[in-house]
Amino acid sequence: MDRFKKRFLFEPKMGQKIYNLLAQIEELKGQWRAGVNLSPQVLNRLKQSVIVTSTGSSTRIEGARLSDLEVEKLLKGLKIQKLKTRDQQEVAGYAELLNNIFESYSEINLSENTIKHIHHELLKYSEKDQRHRGHYKFGSNRVEAKDSSGEMLSVLFDPTPPPLVQKEISELIDWTQIQLSKKEIHPLLVVAHFIFEFLSIHPFQDGNGRSSRILTNLLLLKNGYTYTPYISHEKLVEDNKNSYYLALNKSQKTWKSKKEDITPWLFFFLTIFLKQTRLAVELLDKESIEHLLSEKQRMVWEYVQTQETVSPKEIREKLKMPVGTVLQVLTKLLDLKKIERYGEGRATRYKSLL
Repeated sequence: MDRFKKRFLFEPKMGQKIYNLLAQIEELKGQWRAGVNLSPQVLNRLKQSVIVTSTGSSTRIEGARLSDLEVEKLLKGLKIQKLKTRDQQEVAGYAELLNNIFESYSEINLSENTIKHIHHELLKYSEKDQRHRGHYKFGSNRVEAKDSSGEMLSVLFDPTPPPLVQKEISELIDWTQIQLSKKEIHPLLVVAHFIFEFLSIHPFQDGNGRSSRILTNLLLLKNGYTYTPYISHEKLVEDNKNSYYLALNKSQKTWKSKKEDITPWLFFFLTIFLKQTRLAVELLDKESIEHLLSEKQRMVWEYVQTQETVSPKEIREKLKMPVGTVLQVLTKLLDLKKIERYGEGRATRYKSLL
């Protein structure tokens, strides 16, 4: 039996937990397929929102500092401004690439060229990374623990050395393609395994974490999890960042040993994806209609929730919106039964129903 396949010989209790997660995901996936009737306009709005959220989260996991609001403003003005900082350059590359994945995943096959192209596009705006973007690493990129002065304390993880990267990535791609074709192992386990091995090989000098999250979106979409663009996987990872690193490090401690155990990583990956799937199904519930609001509708909705009662004039002055837009939004929120109205004429005020 090959080394990769041995990783799926689970201890009974852990195996039961993992297959229970898979069963829940598949049941919810069926609910999404049966219930999805959202309009193309709503789905596109959700997708654009996820691009902002996922870009902000994925780059912050690696140390960037831009908030989602700053990311959104940057992307809106991308064509008319110069990307001055590394954070801005990384955000622009990630957002553009993620959008391309969402739009064209069916035409993209898993291959070495695809992985290198993803890395190149991810760093296309990053001036610091011109030398190595789209190329495998040329030097050590081991993960080190350092003190406050930057001095190394210990090596936390030592990934594949540069001369062996191409061989190991090629073997991983071949194995993944065969398993997804044969369908003997659940596709989510194969995808989770691919991401773990990719992160352990650490094939690029920099950008491995962001590349892995782009590849996660690609592989989930290609394996039928079509709701991936509507709930941010990256945001869920960011919200559980400590658990993410703990699961990855615990599994990597056994990497290439005689007793490999990647179940901590598999359990984390599936738990996060189950949450993503549940949130996707919740989009079908009218009680979660706020997820489907336009940007201006959402701004008014969120502001009303922070006030005991509020007038159209107060909303207009606070949010800098034309009075006509404010009245249209309030009418929409009334129709959705998210707010209620008190008074008449100039005395009219609104209150959140939640």
